[in-house]
Amino acid sequence: NKAAAAREFVKQKDFNDKICFLLDMSLPSGQARFFVFDLKKDSLVNAGLVTHGRCYQDWLEGRKYSNTIGSGCTSLGKYKIGHAYRGRFGLAYKLYGLDKTNNNAYKRYVVLHAHECVPETAVADEICQSDGCPTVSPGFLQYLRQVINASKQPLLLWIYD
Repeated sequence: NKAAAAREFVKQKDFNDKICFLLDMSLPSGQARFFVFDLKKDSLVNAGLVTHGRCYQDWLEGRKYSNTIGSGCTSLGKYKIGHAYRGRFGLAYKLYGLDKTNNNAYKRYVVLHAHECVPETAVADEICQSDGCPTVSPGFLQYLRQVINASKQPLLLWIYD
């Protein structure tokens, strides 16, 4: 369902129509839930672990979503991946929220970045939580960097539950 909707979206918005990133927050955080999806072949290319926001709690049980500045929560919706920069956690990519549920992402400093607390492979338990950013393992970010840098058009990153 998400792939079909993503295909339609990228066609309408002149985004990259070959690859998109789908992040399924309904899955446990210790499992791969950041999917690199080939829209042309309708197939999974790669997958990795990704954090969800803790909403500034010591540990958030379950999931909570917010677009409010200062919430520390994940925001659901479609994002355009912006330019790379060097931030507090090293390489990071600006994210631009494209829906009313995430249109404060840029103002909230929600970015795609890596952190060493995110394992490279699936684990039995939940992984660390972020302050709202989709945070991946260092190795997975290096893979994503190649995909992002190879794209001549904007890439879609879609966080859903």
